[in-house]
Parts: sequence; C-alpha cells; structure tokens
Amino acid sequence: MALTKSYKETVLTRLKAEPEFRKAIYAEAINALLEGEQTIARSMLRDLVHASITFKRLAEETGISEKSLHRMLGQNGNPTMQNIGKILQSIQQDLGYVPNVTVNAA
Repeated sequence: MALTKSYKETVLTRLKAEPEFRKAIYAEAINALLEGEQTIARSMLRDLVHASITFKRLAEETGISEKSLHRMLGQNGNPTMQNIGKILQSIQQDLGYVPNVTVNAA
C-alpha cells in the first residue's frame, strides 16, 4: 500500500515552503471572511499561523494569549472583529503582503 500524506499535512508543508502559496491562502481567508464563511476563514488563518508566524509570536504581536488565539481560530471560535483585525494585521506584516480584495455588489 502506498503511503500518502494527509490533506492538512500537505497544505502545511506547502505553506512553509512556498511564500506565494501563503499569500494566496491569506487572500482567500480575507475573501472567505467577506463572504460570510467564518469557519473556512478561521481554518485558513490557523494554518497560516501554524506554518509561518507561530501562535507564540502572534500572541506577542497582538497582545492576545496563545490559548485565546487557539480558541478564536478553532472550529467553534468566535473572535471579535477587533481581534480578527489584530490577527490579520500581524499575518500581513509577517507576509509583507497586502492582498488586492474586490467586493462585488450582490
């Protein structure tokens, strides 16, 4: 039987190795937030944090405890917009990238 990596492991490996992939996931997370897909957005942000900035550094930069950040970006997380803003700003600074986001009128 062939050994295969899990989807999550594959994504994290790509995020660690490919800066352009990190930027694309960050932009997609913002789009997901704007489209009301909070669970998907939190999952993408959590993967980005695991693969690049780390929860420890994110906690230092945002002033939010690591435990709270893990809960906020978890499956049942419910972060405030203020905290999401802090998280996005820290990730954006870490990536050195500001995505071009376009909102289409419904």
